Amino acid sequence: MKKLQKISIINCMMLALNWVIVILLCVFLCLTTNNICEHFIARDFIDKLEAFPWQPVRILAEAVVMMFLLSASFLWRELCLKENSRLEVPSLIFDFCISMLLMYVLNFNYNGILLWVFANIIFRIKNSKGQFVFALLAMLSFVGTDYGLISIQYHFYNIEDYLEYYSSGIQSYLLGGFNLLFSLNMVLFIIYCIFVIQKQRGTIEEVNELYAQLSQANEDLQKANVELNKYAVMKEKMGETKERNRLAREIHDTLGHTLTGISAGLDACLAIIDVAPDKTKQQLEILSNVTREGIQEVRRSVSELRPDALERLGLEYAIRKLIKDTNSVTNNTTITFDCKLERLKFDTDEENAIYRVIQESVTNAIRHGHATRIHIMMEPQNGGIYLSVKDNGCGCEDMKSGFGTAHIKERIEMLKGHVEFKSSDGFLVEATIPIRWGEEYD
Repeated sequence: MKKLQKISIINCMMLALNWVIVILLCVFLCLTTNNICEHFIARDFIDKLEAFPWQPVRILAEAVVMMFLLSASFLWRELCLKENSRLEVPSLIFDFCISMLLMYVLNFNYNGILLWVFANIIFRIKNSKGQFVFALLAMLSFVGTDYGLISIQYHFYNIEDYLEYYSSGIQSYLLGGFNLLFSLNMVLFIIYCIFVIQKQRGTIEEVNELYAQLSQANEDLQKANVELNKYAVMKEKMGETKERNRLAREIHDTLGHTLTGISAGLDACLAIIDVAPDKTKQQLEILSNVTREGIQEVRRSVSELRPDALERLGLEYAIRKLIKDTNSVTNNTTITFDCKLERLKFDTDEENAIYRVIQESVTNAIRHGHATRIHIMMEPQNGGIYLSVKDNGCGCEDMKSGFGTAHIKERIEMLKGHVEFKSSDGFLVEATIPIRWGEEYD
């Protein structure tokens, strides 16, 4: 902010200095012309000149108007225009045209106003190509508007000719004063350029520093992401271990206890079957009841592992809810379900296996196949059901362990079914599952 303030102050100083130079030149021209006329030496003086201004007062008025227009354009640009506004370039072109007109009015005795215009250009134009074009135009204009070059082709009055009217001592003071003002304008322009370069260098350094901070933040984020993935894997393994332990306790407390009691009861039956058949029958009835209770306990443990929607609302609703939820969270994936079965009501293990196979197939299609369309179909076949999950993903010719197919295969084989995987024009899971239609198990 301080550099911007300094740049703005120097710019204002250059504008003020140009006001002073232009006004002094015009006033000097008017006063000298009046003095010549009052002393009745105009004829002798005019004979020495190649050209002379027709109306010096008019030159002064026109110069004041043009300097006022340049000042108004500068203030409007500084106070009203935002940075990188589309009106910046037109306003700078306007300044350039007015400065060229001003130099023409002054018969190119002064072209330092172009330095002020050029200073505004290098500060305002951010585009490197635009800077180059305007800078080249300004330099060519500055060189091309030199009085010594233009006077070769055209006849203009020279302000230095009017200095000859005065004595040598006064000429020295006037010429030294004009040269001092011209040099001061050049010095301010150089200082201005230095501050602009420093500002741009500071901006580049700030951008580099921000880029370094962003790179460091990105590295930290990647490290945190790796750590988070490790933590997620560890948490998943801990969850699996915890679930295994819980299942082990359930099996020990239910199935193990039941089997132990059955084993002991059968040993007793073997011991008394020859001597007490009636007691053996009673014992076998007790063992039958214990077995049924054990089966109920095992079913209760298995049912706790079923998905909540499958447990509460049935297989069909659970499948459709899975599809709806997946479609809602994956905006670019569409899943359709074509069911040609009248009802989807099977035993617990069958429903659980069917649901898990569909869930695993959909997950693999999205995660590994990057599929955008998935079609699920179920239809009756040879006393069982035919299940297929087809996607339009990238497929997988070389199926490796851990892809999910092993879990699908295990679940189907537990029901004495058969499953195949095909990878052509996407990925296809085909499963035939025998169904215990209408059978009941206590």
